Amino acid sequence: EVQLQASGGGLVQAGGSLRLSCAASKFAIDDYAIAWFRQAPGKEREGVAFIGPIYGTKYCADSVKGRFTISSDNAKNTVYLEMSTLKPEDTAVYYCAAIQDFRGFDYYACVEDWYEHWGQGTQVTVSS
Repeated sequence: EVQLQASGGGLVQAGGSLRLSCAASKFAIDDYAIAWFRQAPGKEREGVAFIGPIYGTKYCADSVKGRFTISSDNAKNTVYLEMSTLKPEDTAVYYCAAIQDFRGFDYYACVEDWYEHWGQGTQVTVSS
């Protein structure tokens, strides 16, 4: 069974940085599209960023462009989300999700309904 383990969340001051990790097991990430989503209190879950072997990377939320970087290490079977210049509005539970990649998926990459496998989430809290 495909498994995803998200980690790296924590409490950080505004302007600080965090690196989230999404460790995959029972499948190889180099065949899969992996995305980060987040859900803030009282809000719907939203796409943050996506990485896949066919398209590459895509940032779903304009608010994170230039501050967040998604990357992958196939040898470690792990996807990362480097977050810098964090703001209180980045406070949320961050989830990673996966689906076997296919041509054209980048069009749907920021829509959570497409993803088949989800990690358990990691809390990120940014204090002002």
